[in-house]
Amino acid sequence: MSNLFDFALPGGGPSISALPKVSLHDHLDGGLRPQTIIEIADEIGYALPATTAAELQSWWDVKSNSGNLVDYLSTFDITGAVMQKHDHVVRITREFVNDLQKDGVIYGEIRWAPEQHLTQDLTLDSVVEAVQEGIEAGIADAAASGHSMKIGQLITAMRMTGDGLDIAKLAVRHRDNGVVGFDIAGPELGFPARNLKPAFDYLVENFMPRTVHAGEADGIESIRGALIDGRAMRLGHGVRIAEDITTEGGDDESTFVVLGEIAQWVKDREIALEIAPSSNLQTNASGTELIDHPFDLLYQLGFMVTVNTDNRLMSNTSITKELFLLAETFGYGLDDFEIFQLNAAASTFLSLDDREELSQRIITGFENL
Repeated sequence: MSNLFDFALPGGGPSISALPKVSLHDHLDGGLRPQTIIEIADEIGYALPATTAAELQSWWDVKSNSGNLVDYLSTFDITGAVMQKHDHVVRITREFVNDLQKDGVIYGEIRWAPEQHLTQDLTLDSVVEAVQEGIEAGIADAAASGHSMKIGQLITAMRMTGDGLDIAKLAVRHRDNGVVGFDIAGPELGFPARNLKPAFDYLVENFMPRTVHAGEADGIESIRGALIDGRAMRLGHGVRIAEDITTEGGDDESTFVVLGEIAQWVKDREIALEIAPSSNLQTNASGTELIDHPFDLLYQLGFMVTVNTDNRLMSNTSITKELFLLAETFGYGLDDFEIFQLNAAASTFLSLDDREELSQRIITGFENL
């Protein structure tokens, strides 16, 4: 995966990986190293579709480009299989943080679903502790190499397995052990946020921040549900908010953009869109070519856009690569990159003082290029 960090601005410029970054939407079970999967699978006797790291990555490249979210999610069967024991979860999390460091991340929120890691020796509470152990080991590795970073956990409930209340209580229970927020994930279409209303009610009562996957595999009504039933403070992906944006007028000179009530609300309240361009293309959330992705439209209209990976393994990507692809497609430069990172910093689930400190680190980092 080392080539994922070797990108510079098109036409020349500083290494993009050297830029200070904030990662808001990054799934732990979607960011394993292929070689690690092979080694753990061999240890536990789990059959894989390939025997080398390069072949396994190629298998994922093919399977992940199915064009729909359900097939895309099916590839997680393998990563889940190698994340059922304490030592394996610690190792995978530590390596994940190591890769965030290589990507220039100075603050990241790692999301993952505890209920998917309980087939061996782990409980809901002990797997949260295992992830935190791996995070702290990765942060220590970064510090040893002179890189200062902070990482928080986003505890995720799977929208197809119940009302999420036990997972919400788990998140609140561990808020002093690295957990900074809550998320729901899994198949979006047919599993609206209102199904998990007991969880969201509990989270609001306990002042736990919330982000909700919405506007990826379903449209405006799913986003409405995330905002009303989930009381979402950020939208996971959210790219189909573009369906609530229209143009009116008869010719180029008189054409203007009209925002629907949901799009207007999201923009006016600066509700961050956790956009993952490559993943969105893979799941057909926003067309098949990056030039057709609504990222630039949303950016130009003043939405709080952020740049994320979603699943580093499945999309064979990094934030560095995503920024490069956006720059190559839409002509962005360092000033745009800085805005994307400041948007993300302002949208983290940190305290106000910590958000301001993080923003200053980004500004200073860009100034010192």
